[in-house]
Amino acid sequence: MKRDKKRALYQFLGLLVPFMTLVSPTWLSISGVGPRWAELWLLPWALEEGPAAGLFGGFCLGIVLDGINLDGSTQLPALIFLGYWWGCLGRKRKYSNKSFILGSLIFSGSFLSGLSIWLQNSFQVNGNFFNIWAFYTLLAGSIVSGLIAPLLCTLSLNIFFKGNFSKVNGEHD
Repeated sequence: MKRDKKRALYQFLGLLVPFMTLVSPTWLSISGVGPRWAELWLLPWALEEGPAAGLFGGFCLGIVLDGINLDGSTQLPALIFLGYWWGCLGRKRKYSNKSFILGSLIFSGSFLSGLSIWLQNSFQVNGNFFNIWAFYTLLAGSIVSGLIAPLLCTLSLNIFFKGNFSKVNGEHD
């Protein structure tokens, strides 16, 4: 029962993703480009809950984030793909203590998601494919997300899904 309450709390924390996207702390950014909070929430969820829940979580996050976005691009296809892909990876292997792998998964997922938005903007808005500022934003967001993912994703996997915060905190049984 306690585990179900923690999962429900983690689902509720998914509602904070749009808030964190809008008011991302400046000390967590590279020249004003912050981390991609949607991917940082979606990775632990998809790894633990599987491909169907990851797909649904990506869909819900995409709908909510597209609701606050006034641009013509959408995050929906990338988040759905990432949720399904990470869910399939989670079924094959457990990643709760693999910090480097979690960071590289977030980096690649953030890069794919940012590339999706970049391509949508370049074809819909101006037809100009290469903009250095777009590439910089894409790379900076992926780097920041990849650097904080080992800490945040490992903590969320251990606290909300495994229920063993004492191992993270350094305490022993």
